[in-house]
Amino acid sequence: MLKILKGYSKAMGKYEQISDYLQRFLENEVKKTGIHKVVVGLSGGLDSAVVAVLAQKVFQDDLLCVKMPSHYSSQSSLDDADELCRDFQMNSVVASIEPMLKAYEALNPDMDNLRRGNFSSRMRMATLFDISARENALVLGTSNKSELMLGYGTLYGDLSSAVNPIGDLYKSEVYALAEHLNISRSIIKKPPSADLWDGQSDEADLGYSYAKLDEAMKLYVEERLSREEIVQRGIDSKMLDMIIQKIFRNHFKRKMPVIAKLTSRTLNHDFNYPRDITL
Repeated sequence: MLKILKGYSKAMGKYEQISDYLQRFLENEVKKTGIHKVVVGLSGGLDSAVVAVLAQKVFQDDLLCVKMPSHYSSQSSLDDADELCRDFQMNSVVASIEPMLKAYEALNPDMDNLRRGNFSSRMRMATLFDISARENALVLGTSNKSELMLGYGTLYGDLSSAVNPIGDLYKSEVYALAEHLNISRSIIKKPPSADLWDGQSDEADLGYSYAKLDEAMKLYVEERLSREEIVQRGIDSKMLDMIIQKIFRNHFKRKMPVIAKLTSRTLNHDFNYPRDITL
């Protein structure tokens, strides 16, 4: 990221530069497809708030925020999403997944929280992509780098999008960007949660705070230090082993499905064009 931002004025602060760069990124990546509208699933949480505010600065009335609550959504999250839309004058609609989720729960009374959470995430993304088709818009992603590296997301659920502006920002960096964007303190200060079931908490699921996870991941991913070198830096070895295991075990979530190679040119093996190729 620092290399990308080298051309920006030294007088600009780090997160001012990042904000400006991500706005340019969004404008370029969306409009070169020939589409001029975007949709964002707005949960009332930090990541979707940051993406929505960045998008609003670029697309203004061509941004539609979609709130997709279920019967497990906390009232505070709904209130925070409403407040964000008022603060930044963003267009929004409500498309509840509650009827779909309740119907599926009735058919599957043995569902545990993991299945329920994955199903909820996929119902939200199915809803969001359908609305994007109705609006002729692109879906913006809201997964940060911490989540992507750890595989903390649902395949074909919240990990799905057409363009993701924050996927190379660790969660701790998203917090700092939110501060720069003047996002509500109630959103910044509340414990991160996807509201997938009652009492669900990201950091409780992972077992460590994002601050500690990010510190270790930056050493392993960005600085490419060995496990032994990182432990020597005072990083908890048990946490580090968990991080490394998750990075490798969940790599499939960061790639398209593997295709069995049978011909001389196979998609994703040796037949790869840039995403935005034209004739």
